[in-house]
Amino acid sequence: MLLVIDLGNTNLTLGLYQGQELTLHWRLATDQARMPDEYGIQILSMLEHGGCTPDELSGICFSSVVPPLTDRIQQACQTYLQRQPLVVTSELKLGVQIGYDDPRAVGADRLADAAATWQLYGGPACLIDFGTATTFNAISREGVYLGGAITAGVGIALDALVQRTAKLPPVELKAPPQAIGRNTTHAMQSGLIYGYIALAEGMIARFRQELGADTKVIATGGLVNIIAQHTKAIDIIAPWLTLDGLRIIWELNQTHD
Repeated sequence: MLLVIDLGNTNLTLGLYQGQELTLHWRLATDQARMPDEYGIQILSMLEHGGCTPDELSGICFSSVVPPLTDRIQQACQTYLQRQPLVVTSELKLGVQIGYDDPRAVGADRLADAAATWQLYGGPACLIDFGTATTFNAISREGVYLGGAITAGVGIALDALVQRTAKLPPVELKAPPQAIGRNTTHAMQSGLIYGYIALAEGMIARFRQELGADTKVIATGGLVNIIAQHTKAIDIIAPWLTLDGLRIIWELNQTHD
């Protein structure tokens, strides 16, 4: 059994693999006030609820884009699971080459996504991660992670609208009945949902111009289902792609006698 942990700015996502099968997964809110003991007890409780004991774990693979919490999660794994996690960096074997100007600047989640995209779907590929940020990632035909584009996620856009305007209220992130909103709620939902769909479709077109017309489009992230169901530009919806990438990176970095 392999435990994989992806620590993002909004969500802490965990998965339990038996071989290549994702048997259990959990998505929690990231809380920067939580201490190592709190994380450790929570992770241990989830494993026990899933019928797994720490002794059954073959290892832990961990990616983080929240530096203040990285050490706390590692401490929690060491204390409560008796395992030192493999922390994803650009220096590990990833199965893809990194063509970014500074490979160390690529987020660990993007490295995991790139590893999974290449092994599972090949290239050329455009991977879109609809998370706290919306990221577009390019994998070449030869298996090189080239880089991509980063913009604010739809949740950040909503927060900014509510916080920076006097009369715009919080709204549910869902598609309105039509693009032309007849009230403030529908108008905001249209701008957020259909606006981000238009953003995604435009970026996909630009990526295809640079990567090739046969570029596959894969989408993942905590908000993927909100966006992807309203566009035909996405070929594959893979909500647990980052976890798959962590499993793949773990496997690539095991030494066998």
